[in-house]
Amino acid sequence: MKSVFGFGKELFSKFGVNDISGMAAQLAYFFLLSLFPFMIFLVTLLGYLQIAEDQLLRMVAIYAPAETYTLIRENLSELSTNKNGGLLSIGILGTLWSASNGVNAIMRAFNRAYDVEESRSPVVSRMIAIFLTISMVIVIGVAFLLPVFGKAVGVYMFSLFGLSEGFLQMWNALRWVVSSIIFFIVLMYLYMLAPNKYIKLKDAMPGAIFATLGWQIVSLLFSFYVTSMGNYSATYGSLGGVIVLMIWFYLSGIIIIIGGEINAIMRRRRLGIEL
Repeated sequence: MKSVFGFGKELFSKFGVNDISGMAAQLAYFFLLSLFPFMIFLVTLLGYLQIAEDQLLRMVAIYAPAETYTLIRENLSELSTNKNGGLLSIGILGTLWSASNGVNAIMRAFNRAYDVEESRSPVVSRMIAIFLTISMVIVIGVAFLLPVFGKAVGVYMFSLFGLSEGFLQMWNALRWVVSSIIFFIVLMYLYMLAPNKYIKLKDAMPGAIFATLGWQIVSLLFSFYVTSMGNYSATYGSLGGVIVLMIWFYLSGIIIIIGGEINAIMRRRRLGIEL
């Protein structure tokens, strides 16, 4: 019990020492910058994949607060009416550059957590950031889309391999679990590769577990709060949706950074390293 209390005390102290709230604000800013280039890319890609936008929006509606969902839906609708083939390349470049800035901010936050300086060259750091960005976009995209299209995948496997009706029911239940596992994997690799330090798989797992569960719980609770009690439109007017989106990104940034801090603290304690 004393060890748990000491761990919590050390983690709490990191909020001020490593400026977790400030780093999370930076992440929220870069997340916002990368959102709309990604939407341009996504709208164009949906056209190639023959995927209806309302299927994707149903998944977004589960986690996103109502005002944020409205903002994303309206912008997707507007972009879909003005899309063209050139948007795909523009969307990719804009998304990679903007979102990699967000990953760079994560790298700086994790370096603070491990108390190390960034010794990698700017080119190497940017390449790592772009690689992690591409990985996160692909894997998180799969994690989000699986609950939406998982039923269709299950029906396809059911008809192709002649599986039992029980398999289809089990798949419909497990596809949400599979989505969370995919989300956990990408976070784990983020915690391993982002810091300027060699991090073993076992040292990245605690933070990844915390971030996976924490992000889903916080997102659902914040969505419930905004829908039930928070009326940001009354305070901010037409900017209400943007403010809610920024707060959501801010909370997400805090969860991701805390996961890195948990990994760093547990690693130091396991190795007996004193700061």
